[in-house]
Amino acid sequence: MALILRESDVQDLIEMDEVIAAVEAAMRELGEGEAQNEPRRRAFAPGGLLNVMFASYPGGKCTGVKAYTVSNGRVRFLVAMFKLDGSLEALIEADFMGAYRTGAATAVAAKALGLSGTATVALIGTGWQAGTQALALSRVLQIKELRVFSRNADRCAEFAAEQEAQLGVQCVDAPSAEAAVRGADIVVTVTTSHKPVIEAAWVEPHALVAAIGSNYPNRVEVPPELVARAQTVVVDQLAAAQLESGDLIQAHEAGKFDWSQAVELGAVVAGRWERPDRPGITLFESHGIALWDLAAASVVVAAARMRGGYEELELL
Repeated sequence: MALILRESDVQDLIEMDEVIAAVEAAMRELGEGEAQNEPRRRAFAPGGLLNVMFASYPGGKCTGVKAYTVSNGRVRFLVAMFKLDGSLEALIEADFMGAYRTGAATAVAAKALGLSGTATVALIGTGWQAGTQALALSRVLQIKELRVFSRNADRCAEFAAEQEAQLGVQCVDAPSAEAAVRGADIVVTVTTSHKPVIEAAWVEPHALVAAIGSNYPNRVEVPPELVARAQTVVVDQLAAAQLESGDLIQAHEAGKFDWSQAVELGAVVAGRWERPDRPGITLFESHGIALWDLAAASVVVAAARMRGGYEELELL
C-alpha cells in the first residue's frame, strides 16, 4: 500500500535535524558514486511549465521522481517515491518538504566546509524558502546575529521578528543589503532576482556565500566579480549547474569562471576535497536536486509509517 501524504501531513511529520542528516548521508553516497541524480528538465507549454527531476538513493532504500508545474502564478509539487523493488512507496505533496530539504542542504554545506561555532549570518530575501535557511543553519552552528534584508521593508521587519521569536537568536532588520553582508560570516541569498543582490566588495574574505535562487540561466544573485574572487566554488551537482546556474553561466561567459574550478558538494561531504591552506571566500551554488527530495521523503515516510493513521492507496 502506498502512502498519500499531503502538505499538512508533511508539516506534522518533518523534523529539520533528521532532514539534515538524511541530505548529508545522500550527498556522501553521491560523492562516493553510490547514489545517482539526474538534473532538472523543463518542458514549456502554453499556459504552463513542467519540471521533472529524479534520483536513486540506495541508503534510503528508494528511487523517485519529483515533478512540479508552474501555471497562473501557482506551483504544484509532487514527489513519487518508489521502493528499490519498483513498488510505489508514497505520493507526497512536496512544497513544504522542498523548503526543508533546500535549507538542510545549506546546513550540510556549511558543516562540510568546516564552519562551526558562532557565526553572524546575513539573509538576503524573506520569501518562502528564507525561513528554513535560517532554521537549518541554527541546527549546525550558533547564530550570533541574524541580519535580514529584503526590498519590502514591512515584510523584512515582520520576518526578522518571526525569526527572533522562533529561533531565539538576535535578529536585525538591516537597512540595506550592504549593511547585512559586511562583517557576516555566512551570506545566504534566496531570491528570484535577475540581477545581483550583493556586491563582491561587501563580502568578508573568509565568508561562505550560499546562493539559493539562481536556478535559471537568466537569474543572477551574485556578480561575476564575486565568482572570480571566490577561492572555492561548490555546486550541488556540476551537470545541473551547467544547465541552470545563472550566476556561474554568466560569470563563465564574462571570462571570470571556468567550470573546471567547480567542486561538487558530494565530493566535499565524502572527504574527496582538499581544503585550502588559507581561508578564502567559498561560494555554494545551490540549485536543488532530486536526491535531496528523496532524502527528505525517506525520513518523512519513515515517520508516517511509525506513527500510522495516514491515508494509503493500493496502487502499482
